[in-house]
Amino acid sequence: MPARRHSYYTMGLNGNVRPPAADEQAALEFGRGIIGRVSRTFAIGISVLPGRLGKAVLTGYLLCRIADTIEDDGACPAPRRQELLAKFLDCFDDPVAAAGFAHEVSDIHADESYLELLRGTEKVFALLRALPKETARIVARWTRELTLGMSEFVGRYPDGIRIQTLEEYRRYCYYVAGTVGHMLTELWHAHSKHVRGREYERLLVNAEAFGEALQTINILKDIAWDIEHENAAYIPEDLLRARGSSHQTILHGDWVVQNREALVALVELAKEDIKKSLDYFNALPKMAVQIRLFCLLPILFAVATLREIEQSSAMLESGGVVKISRGEVRSLILAGSFSTMSNTTTRWLVSKTARNRFALGS
Repeated sequence: MPARRHSYYTMGLNGNVRPPAADEQAALEFGRGIIGRVSRTFAIGISVLPGRLGKAVLTGYLLCRIADTIEDDGACPAPRRQELLAKFLDCFDDPVAAAGFAHEVSDIHADESYLELLRGTEKVFALLRALPKETARIVARWTRELTLGMSEFVGRYPDGIRIQTLEEYRRYCYYVAGTVGHMLTELWHAHSKHVRGREYERLLVNAEAFGEALQTINILKDIAWDIEHENAAYIPEDLLRARGSSHQTILHGDWVVQNREALVALVELAKEDIKKSLDYFNALPKMAVQIRLFCLLPILFAVATLREIEQSSAMLESGGVVKISRGEVRSLILAGSFSTMSNTTTRWLVSKTARNRFALGS
């Protein structure tokens, strides 16, 4: 790397190109400030993780969200999005590229919170370079794979993603969510004294399912949003056609019965992956309390959301949304916090949430 690229950074003891302390603190404040605006769910979980582990997960999530924001801009031509994703990958090796990335992505359209994140890309990479060398390597490896997968699908469907088969759907979910499951699992291993070799191997069995379960439920609840705002249809076309519908009629009221039937396979897939996610949670040592709580909360939110999806057709209507109430979110956070140490209590809580809206005292 040419010497001029070190003018703003100092070399850390771990071998990373490390930002000065003041800039590192500013970057951390930016990350902690923006995370709640781009994902309230992960913001809650990240807040319970300790020290360097919390910083690593925060950094990894924000990097993935930057790539996702570029992928999601259906108004931006596919070749341009692929170009921007490639430039994003350059930032992992070049602080100068990271410093100029905000200008590069100035033509991306998104909600203001996501645009603010894009403008702060240099700060997020400052966070990455401030991490211990092995931790930064883990975050970079899996974020790169996620980004390459997103670029593959943007190139495959230049006029808007239109998933055709269940096999293709699984491949897409691996790239955008299974990779995150691997990233988290490697970070647990690197930072928790309770997650050693044997525990790590057990977690790897269901690491991908942990990430992919949440992704499938997000796709199911956001069918209308994805089509109307991002020009993307993730429900496999072959499932729709088997019921007499298609991507063209997925939001048409005359096909609502057929479209709901087409979703059954993905609902069952989500349930299977949630079961594996619970196995993943149960494989976490009980002494790793903060990691267990981080993993449990999104599982609970996912189970509650899937229950609402099974009882609603709103996601198949123009402008329709499916969500759980803030009251239930608060109740699940409290109940999850108290049940984290017990696998038996956790399974009871998940089962109760899957049946009915959960409220403390009910």
